[in-house]
Amino acid sequence: MPYLISQAIDRGITARQAGPLIGWSAGVLACGLAGAGLGIMRHRSMTKLRIAAALRTADQVLTHATRLGAALPRRITAGEVVTIGISDVWLIGRAMNVGGIGVASIVACAVIATLLHRTSPQLALVVLIGVPALGVLVGPLLRGTQRAGSRYRERQGTLNARLVDVVGGLRVLNGLGGSATHLARYVRESSRLRDQGYRVGRPSSWVNALGDGLPMVFLAVVIWVAARMAATGEISAGQLIAVYGYTAMLVIPVSVLIFCGFDLTYGLVAARRVTGFLNLPLDDPAGGAGPPGPAGLHDPDSGVTAEPGRLTALAGVRPADATEVLDRLGRYLPAATTWADLRLDEIARDVVRERILVAENGADLFAGPLRDVVAGRHEPDDDLIRAAIDTAVAHDVATDLDRPVEWGGRNLSGGQRQRLRLARALYADPEMLLLAEPTSAVDAHTETAIAERLAAARAGQGTVVATTSPVLLDRADTVHYLVGGRVAATGTHRELLAAEPGYRTLVTRVFGEEAEG
Repeated sequence: MPYLISQAIDRGITARQAGPLIGWSAGVLACGLAGAGLGIMRHRSMTKLRIAAALRTADQVLTHATRLGAALPRRITAGEVVTIGISDVWLIGRAMNVGGIGVASIVACAVIATLLHRTSPQLALVVLIGVPALGVLVGPLLRGTQRAGSRYRERQGTLNARLVDVVGGLRVLNGLGGSATHLARYVRESSRLRDQGYRVGRPSSWVNALGDGLPMVFLAVVIWVAARMAATGEISAGQLIAVYGYTAMLVIPVSVLIFCGFDLTYGLVAARRVTGFLNLPLDDPAGGAGPPGPAGLHDPDSGVTAEPGRLTALAGVRPADATEVLDRLGRYLPAATTWADLRLDEIARDVVRERILVAENGADLFAGPLRDVVAGRHEPDDDLIRAAIDTAVAHDVATDLDRPVEWGGRNLSGGQRQRLRLARALYADPEMLLLAEPTSAVDAHTETAIAERLAAARAGQGTVVATTSPVLLDRADTVHYLVGGRVAATGTHRELLAAEPGYRTLVTRVFGEEAEG
């Protein structure tokens, strides 16, 4: 368009020729209409590109999360997944601007430099030197933004994880009177994240300011050089106006390039988090057959052995250690665990999942009738369901098998949800059942009843319970006392009480806490 305007001035206005003026003006009008149409197409295509990139990334994340399955919460926090899904994928989408208008801006700068070279090589040289110089000025700020943004993104994922945990356990926190404490902790961490955001904002604000200001400075320099050339007669008035038009139009691609660098910086931070998630190793479902019949599990990392047909208990100084042992025995964590003489990770995953069940204390409860919730993926049998409910002492929940259960058991108390999870695990009737703290949310009377019925219901089958409950420990055939994640002593509950002061202290402390409660 600047070229068309310059021709209208030089060949129409200056020469006082109406015909050329009308012709070149019509060209300006046609160019304007074409620019408007192309602008609409550009906006639509770039919007489509950004949304498509974001949604395709979200699809990849969701697909990988589905493939990870039950291993997902063991490898990444829920808050990190939430942040990836609602923030990172859209930052990656914005970074796609570089592939569209970013490339177009580079082409525009090259075309404008070529047109200016036809008018004056000196002006073209100013453009060819000035555009890279702007990148040199903005580059350090973008690198600073990227470093600060990486730290901010890491803290954001941690804070979101805490928020998800607090919201998920809000009813428990309210019951324990701990909601105010967690609120205060969240406020402190949120304030730290806000301060980190200010540190990200400092270089970002300079990038924004330079993105708006530097192109105008660049415009002023080019026009000053062109005006001096026009004053000396090196270029005509029409050419001066053309140079102004070219340079004014150059403001847009230069500004776009700066902001594309800004989007790319944040996009790289987000992409690293997404690729880190997508690189989480999947559990290979392929493998050989399992042992022909019930067999023992052995975890060499801890020294724990779980024999078939026996009730084995894991009492850890740190409860998390016992839970990790269950995850290794259930093939949810990489380990050299063996099943009979076979490596567990070399057996087909479906075979392991069918015969070995890890029942987590916080496992999800899906919405539906109580009958379907307890049956899970198995066909419901009312008699077997009632037997599992009886063993889990969940009669108060199961007065009616058609009773609706909301997602996550939100219409149930904490103790009811725990007993319903236990009933579901018992109904599955696996060859080896691995239970994590199955009675931590019930009262002492109910816990005693569960311990008695669990031992009877699982007689002749392998069961491993991670617990520090004296009632459950007393029912176990074998108790492994864990210190630092390793077996420190093995025996019956009463043998360990007599021989291991540390075990006695652990169990006595837990018993005292339960008595006080």
